[in-house]
Amino acid sequence: MSLIKSISGIRGTIGGGIGENLTPLDAVKFASAYGTWLLNRNAGTTSGKLKVVIGRDARISGKMISSLVSNTLVGLGIDVIDLGLSTTPTVEVAVPLEKANGGIIITASHNPKQWNALKLLNEEGEFLNGEEGEKILVLAENDGYSYAEVDDLGAYTKDRTYVKKHVDAVLALELVDVEAIKKAKFKVVLDAVNSTGGIFIPALLEELGVECVKLYCEPNGQFPHNPEPLKEHLGDISALVVKEKADLGIVVDPDVDRLALVNEDGSMFGEEYTLVACADYVLGELKGGNTVSNLSSSRALRDVTEKHGGTYTASAVGEVNVVIAMKATNTVIGGEGNGGIIYPESHYGRDSLVGTALFLSHLAKCGMSCKALRASYPSYFMSKNKIQLTPSLDVDKILEEMAKKHAAEDVNTIDGVKIDFPTEWVHLRKSNTEPIIRIYTESTSQENADALANKIIDEIKEIAGL
Repeated sequence: MSLIKSISGIRGTIGGGIGENLTPLDAVKFASAYGTWLLNRNAGTTSGKLKVVIGRDARISGKMISSLVSNTLVGLGIDVIDLGLSTTPTVEVAVPLEKANGGIIITASHNPKQWNALKLLNEEGEFLNGEEGEKILVLAENDGYSYAEVDDLGAYTKDRTYVKKHVDAVLALELVDVEAIKKAKFKVVLDAVNSTGGIFIPALLEELGVECVKLYCEPNGQFPHNPEPLKEHLGDISALVVKEKADLGIVVDPDVDRLALVNEDGSMFGEEYTLVACADYVLGELKGGNTVSNLSSSRALRDVTEKHGGTYTASAVGEVNVVIAMKATNTVIGGEGNGGIIYPESHYGRDSLVGTALFLSHLAKCGMSCKALRASYPSYFMSKNKIQLTPSLDVDKILEEMAKKHAAEDVNTIDGVKIDFPTEWVHLRKSNTEPIIRIYTESTSQENADALANKIIDEIKEIAGL
């Protein structure tokens, strides 16, 4: 199973057969469905052509997929503004600035280089909700589109100004303390996994007066390690941070919406704690406020929020669900425990540029080292595991049985099954992007988190008859 269609877009591996992998025909089909949905959505409400912003990460297949998508939209009579090598948050920022009707980011995020995807945005530069995504899936399934005649084709233009525009927007945020960061004279090592973070993060750091040692910053799509910013993939930057006597390491994924940090001694700050630290800073500066993260994120955010007198809310997994909950609770900062910072003062999307600027502001003003700052937060430890799915597994039944088995505990079923024990928790859910069950646990020690994960995996295997 290498082609995954969901409400958030289409994702698959390059090459192979139509409908089984992300082939050129599949890219055209899905771009056609999205463009048609936009035309239907805006029918009779606007004069002139619709406009869509597109951008891509540095994947080898990105230029090919981008060309197919752009020309398909032009063929539907939609104008295209192509940002070229870009980031997910940059396209999100650009859509409302360009007064566009939507946006497409060509990226498979943290997936390996053989994958690519189309991520779809609305006119606010935010991911589509479930109802909107479902309409696009139906259009694609039924080939429900009609193309423009020759005199009505869309126009295609390139815009390469958005590195500066995005950086300037971050620098203009009230809580980004540019002078404090400059005064701190930070030295950082950056691992951008040879994607577009190697363009955008150094541009930001230069404006902040931060010395940047670049590691894997050539945007050629040749990922030097697994691009998911997890501890087991980050040995090179850990060693280089120590060697360079840097204040910290910064790691971003290929589309620059996830931010992980490395302490000055090469140890991990912890991707779960990127959001915790940024929220601590924002809540401290604002003297309180509400936060949101998803069910798979650390309890530490709840603890920090309550310390500042705010209210924490847990949402279903998925950026769109986090954003919906953030808007409903008037949240000042939120995101996902995978290093995704969503700061409404900027925009409703995970943004590593915003996260970097907020974190450096916090570090500069608190006067602590990176490791000391991390030690100041409640210590929770997570274990992230997965079970590969096979067609014979009835996943919904497995999750239902797990909920019944632990009915005496605090069980939440808004997204898979989350079981809250007094000092630890486990969250089980089907992935939206891979054919797997994700099993996240958190406890008061790594040993306990791993032990809980192993116990739950054994229970799932018993129920599934594996």
